Amino acid sequence: MSEPIDIQQRAARIQLVVLDIDGVLTDGKLYLAPDGTELKTSSVRDGLGIRLLLDAGIQVAVISGRPSPAYQTRLRSLGVEHIVLSTRVKLPAYEQLLATLGLRDEEVACMGDDSPDVPLLERVGLALTVADAHPSARAAAHWVSQHPGGHGAVREACDLILDARP
Repeated sequence: MSEPIDIQQRAARIQLVVLDIDGVLTDGKLYLAPDGTELKTSSVRDGLGIRLLLDAGIQVAVISGRPSPAYQTRLRSLGVEHIVLSTRVKLPAYEQLLATLGLRDEEVACMGDDSPDVPLLERVGLALTVADAHPSARAAAHWVSQHPGGHGAVREACDLILDARP
């Protein structure tokens, strides 16, 4: 299925992809061990998509409202350098990232899934969300994945951006 011209044009400008963790890179579920340890799933397809973006010279960042030491380790192993965790209000972290990287909103794609992501989705040049996103995130998105969070949605978004490059 081909994407509308507007989506392709937006995707062609992307120099940075910002991702949420819970509900985007994961299925949004927390698996709790008796000792309180949290376990999360990780799609190898999504990881490969992130690696393909980085290999193509597109920066990747993660801004998440929750702590996740295991995911921080996973992201670092993929080569993600910009990771902000435990921030409930994401816009200041996003603005700092733009300043650090010297980018403009239209050069950024963001993939989120719920209301804390909406301020970012409303700012970026390409707002992406997962198939099972909250209605507020869907309403702010330019593009919705065919896959739910944690099940290849990030890879699908990565392919969209990579396929649009000149």
